[in-house]
Amino acid sequence: MSEFPISASSVPSPAPGPRAAHERPATPRTAGTALRRRLAELRGPDVPAQPLDARALAALAANPGCHRRALLDGAGVPKAELAHSLGAPSAFGQSQFAFMRGHAFEARVKADGGAELLRLTHARVGGGPEPVPGEASVPDLTAAGPQGRAGRTELALREATAAGAWTLLDHPMLALDVAGTPAFLEPDAVVVAPDGTWTVVEIKSFPMIDGSADAAKVGAAARQAAVYALALEDLAARLGDPAPRVRHHVLLVCPKDFSNLPTASPVDIRKQLSVTRRQLSRLARVEDIAAALPPGTTFDVTRSAAELTAAVDAVPATYAPECLAACELAFHCRARARAEGEVTALGRSLRGELGALATVDQALAAARGEAGDPDDPAVAALRRAGALRAEALAGRPG
Repeated sequence: MSEFPISASSVPSPAPGPRAAHERPATPRTAGTALRRRLAELRGPDVPAQPLDARALAALAANPGCHRRALLDGAGVPKAELAHSLGAPSAFGQSQFAFMRGHAFEARVKADGGAELLRLTHARVGGGPEPVPGEASVPDLTAAGPQGRAGRTELALREATAAGAWTLLDHPMLALDVAGTPAFLEPDAVVVAPDGTWTVVEIKSFPMIDGSADAAKVGAAARQAAVYALALEDLAARLGDPAPRVRHHVLLVCPKDFSNLPTASPVDIRKQLSVTRRQLSRLARVEDIAAALPPGTTFDVTRSAAELTAAVDAVPATYAPECLAACELAFHCRARARAEGEVTALGRSLRGELGALATVDQALAAARGEAGDPDDPAVAALRRAGALRAEALAGRPG
C-alpha cells in the first residue's frame, strides 16, 4: 500500500454550501506557506518527506501525548534513518517477503474488475442486489499529485453514490486533517453499494483459518481501517445533506486457511473509530510544538549524532512498551526513559496505578516511607507492599 506525505497545503475545495459545524476555518495561505517552510527546515532541505500512512496515524492516535512523534510525523522526518543516525536502529517494519506476498494477494483479489471482491462485499455486508461480473464500475482515479487524486476520488464517490450501482474504487486518495495539517491516505479499496453506502476494504496477507484470524493482527487492521473511515466521514459530510453513510463494519479480506484463495469477514470498528476520533482531536498542533523548539533545531539525518540527539531530546516524548511495535524511535526513547527512571517504561497500566509517582525512584521512596502523601492510595499500597517484603525477608533463613 502506498501513501503520500503529510502536507500543509490545502485539501481540494469542498462543494459550495454551509460549513459543517465540525469543520475548522480554512488556514490562510500565508500561514500554510510558513508552516510548510518551517517543516521543511526541521526535516532538512535535501531530505524528502516521509509518507504518513494510516498505520502511522493509528499509532499516533494510540499515543496522543507524544509530541515527539507528532512533530516528526508532521514534518515528514524519516524516523528509521533518524534512529540509525542516533545509534538506536529499530527492526520495526514489514519484511520484503511479506510486502511482495501482500501485493500478489491483493492483485488476485482485485482481478477481473474486482468481481470476487464485490461478491464478498455483497455476501458479508449486503448493500443491494448481487453484483453481476463485468458490470461494476471501476473509475480511473489517476491525477497529478496527492491533492489531484484526492479531488478525483471525491468526484468519483459523488458520481458513484448518485449512480446507485456497484462501484469499486481501487486505491482511492483521502485527506484527513491531523494536528492542523492534511495527511493524504490511500486505503486498499472502497466499495460503493447500490444503496449508497460506502465500505472500507482492508486486504491483508495473514490467513483466516476456520473463519477467524490472529486477534492482534485483526485489531491492528481495525485501527488502521478506522483512520480511513474517519477520512471518508469527513468527505461524506462535504457532499451534501443527507451525507452518504460510511459503514462502521469494514471488510477484512484474507487468504482462506492455508491457500491463496480470498475470504472475508466484516469487522466492527465503532470502538476504534470513536477512540481514533477522540485521540486525534487531542493531538497538539504541529505548529505549536515547532514554535517551542530552540532556534536552529533540525532533524536533518545528515547531521551529527550529537546534534540530532539534542534536537530529538528537545521535543517531549511519551514512551510506553507498546511503542516497540509501532515506532522506529522506540529504542532511543526507551533508553532515555530508562535512564531517567520513568515509570512509563514499565507499562502504561503501572503508570496509571502509581498516580503522581512518575519515576521509579519516587515509587521506591514511597515504598520505604521516605516520601509521598500517606493518604495517597498508591503510596499506601506501596508502603504496605514494602512492609510485607521486609517482613518476608526478615523471616527468611539466613
